[in-house]
Parts: sequence; structure tokens; C-alpha cells
Amino acid sequence: MRALLRRLGQLVAVLALVSFGVFLLVAALPGDPAAAILGPGRPPEDYAALRSEMGLDQPLFQRYFDWLGDALTGDLGTSTVPPYIDVSDRITAALPVSIELACLGLLIALLIAIPLALVSAYREGGLVDRVVSGGTFAILSIPSFLLGLLLIMLVVEQWDLLPRSQWVRLGDSVSGNLEHAILPAIVIALPEAALFTRILRNDLVRTLREDFVLAARAKGMPPSRVMLNEALRPSSFSLVTVLGIALGTLIGSTVIVEYLFTLPGMGTLVVTAASQGDFPIVQGATLVIATLYVLINSGIDLVYGYLDPRTRRVHA
Repeated sequence: MRALLRRLGQLVAVLALVSFGVFLLVAALPGDPAAAILGPGRPPEDYAALRSEMGLDQPLFQRYFDWLGDALTGDLGTSTVPPYIDVSDRITAALPVSIELACLGLLIALLIAIPLALVSAYREGGLVDRVVSGGTFAILSIPSFLLGLLLIMLVVEQWDLLPRSQWVRLGDSVSGNLEHAILPAIVIALPEAALFTRILRNDLVRTLREDFVLAARAKGMPPSRVMLNEALRPSSFSLVTVLGIALGTLIGSTVIVEYLFTLPGMGTLVVTAASQGDFPIVQGATLVIATLYVLINSGIDLVYGYLDPRTRRVHA
């Protein structure tokens, strides 16, 4: 119980630091929200009155605590750009798109990476291992925007296998959603799959040289059982760490993919808001993305406890 309380205390402290960092970064951005709302050519007293109404004339820490108190209740403010929509509503509409893309992309990446890494590690130095190594290196060398363009040209334009990009929400049509989400997810998945394959393959190669694996082989255990039951689990620590980091990062960093496929996700929301000087949306969206990142990576410790019970004793 004490270990759990200590972890919760650390999580709260980290989230508090994250929220303050987000507030400071957005407060340091150039521009005047009052001028963005009212436009140019208004009397100075109009700008001063609006700044006072928005609390911009208050000390920095007072503004931070006011903003944090509202954020904890779910109130992230109102957009300063017409049509002045509630920030929480904008984020609620955009966040599921990015989460779905990130989760679907990572699922596809794992479905590709785990079998490739298992085969490559088992045949270390062989033809398959060399082909997989060269293929993953080649994919990692291709920029995401170029990979996306190539897939659009081939899959959509040349082969006509998938429809042109648009977004169908999961609640409206599952099949329609997957039909339009699968290609962006593949663009996200391929670089991640290449990275996951290289990481897992290297860890598997080291694990296969451990005494307990050599003993399992000496007892005549089938190769498939050796790889899946003995080698895969203890080789997954690095993969789980990278997976958690990738999921937290992808939720807010799918800007290129969302732009290529005109998807209304968090990346598009933040970039559009920043270009328009819409500070409340930038602030709220960045806070949500950063909070998800912290929560996801905090959950990795729980996964470690499953993969290796020794970590539970260390943190107890």
C-alpha cells in the first residue's frame, strides 16, 4: 500500500510539473489574445478591458492556479478564434481520432514486428535475418511524409484498393471507419514496426544465449515453444518501454499523417490553432497530450511487474 501511495504521489507531482510547464510555454508565445479576438484598430481601452476580463492582467502564478482549477473541472476555456467553440469540445472531437490511429498503428506494428523478430533471432546471421535487417533499415530511412505519399499513390491512385481520404467516425460505421483508417495506420505502423523488430530481435538474440534457454533446448523442447514460452517474455522489456513511449508520442505527433490524409486529429488541431494564435486550444490540447503521455508511461511499471515478478519486489 505504501508503494502504491508513493507512486501515486510521484504521479501527481509529475502531472503538476507538466501542467505548469505547459502553462509557461504557452504564456511565453508571442502575440496578444485580446488583439486576436478583437482584431486591429480598436481603442486601447477595449484591449485592456478584455485582458482584464480574461485575467491576463493578473500575476503569473495567479493565472496558473485559476487555469489549473478550471482545467481540473474539465473547463479548458473557449477558443479565441471564431466560432469561439469550447476548447474541451474541440479536444473531445479530435482526441479519439489520434488515439485510434496511434493504437491501430501500433497494433499493426506489433503484428508485423513480433513474428519477424522471432524468425530473425532464431535464424541469427542467416538469409532471413539479413533480409529483415536490411528491410527495417530501409524503412527507417524513408521519411514519414514520403512513405505516406508513396502509399497514397500506389494503394489509392494506382491500384484503387482504398477510397480517397476522409474520416468516418467509429460510431457511425465500423467498416467505413476501418476502410478509411487502415492506410494512415499503416503509414504510422511501418516505421514503428521496423524499430520494434530491431529492438526485439537484438534482445531475443541475447536471451537465446542464456543458460535457461540452452537448457530448454537441451531437453528437446520444440523451437516454437522455446521462442514463445522461454525467450519472448524476458526479451520484451525494451519493447514494452518503447511501445509506451511510442503510444504517448504518437497521440500528439501524427501531424504529417493527419495532414496527408486530411484527418481531424490532435496534431491537426494543435497546428491549426498555433497558426491562428488560438492560445486556449494550444494550451488545452498540449496539456491533454502531455497528461496522457505521463499516464501511459507510468503504467509501464505495472506491465514490468507482469513480465518479471522481480520488479514487484524491488518497488515493494
